[in-house]
Amino acid sequence: MLKNILAELSESKTTLVAVSKTKPNEKILDLYNDGQRIFGENRVQELVTKYETLPKDIAWHLIGHLQNNKVKYIASFVEMIHSIDSKKLLNEVNKQAAKNDRSIKVLLQFKIAEEDTKYGLTLEDAKTIISSDEFSNLKNIEICGVMGMASFTDNTDQVRKEFQNLKSIFENLKETYFSDQESFKEISMGMSGDYKLAIEEGSTMVRIGSLLFGSR
Repeated sequence: MLKNILAELSESKTTLVAVSKTKPNEKILDLYNDGQRIFGENRVQELVTKYETLPKDIAWHLIGHLQNNKVKYIASFVEMIHSIDSKKLLNEVNKQAAKNDRSIKVLLQFKIAEEDTKYGLTLEDAKTIISSDEFSNLKNIEICGVMGMASFTDNTDQVRKEFQNLKSIFENLKETYFSDQESFKEISMGMSGDYKLAIEEGSTMVRIGSLLFGSR
């Protein structure tokens, strides 16, 4: 299954984040031995445990909601944080990255779904953060793009519109604030059930779990 998905993604130059939450090390190593190196986790404690016990050339992405007080546990090694949904969290990531003498790649998470359970910024929230004087002093983070989760629905028209909305947000921010930054290039959207649709709408990074590991 990994090879089939990678073949699909290669045509669109889309990055695969293998979502390994709740999966044992043996399952992760199966994909690792097939060449997969980017894995995504939702919970900090589980991520730390896996980082400590699995090969060190794995690039770990934190894709779930992140509490401010948990940033310090992953700041020394996390490759990318997809779920920046507040100015306070962005400041904390910068602070902990500085303590570890490194820069952490992050994505701004936007609320594009109609469901109330999803976290995320509005475009206005993001512009307020980026335009603030405080933002210019954040030297230990690198904003690489945006992330969003579509509604859990069989209505593909709705999902497509939500993906189009995130692409529009990305383009707005790119043009307004990051036009000279090559690193601002990622649109993290699409999961096992809708990744093909996400790719059609411009996703550069998909988060796939159940298709690779089986349903939970």
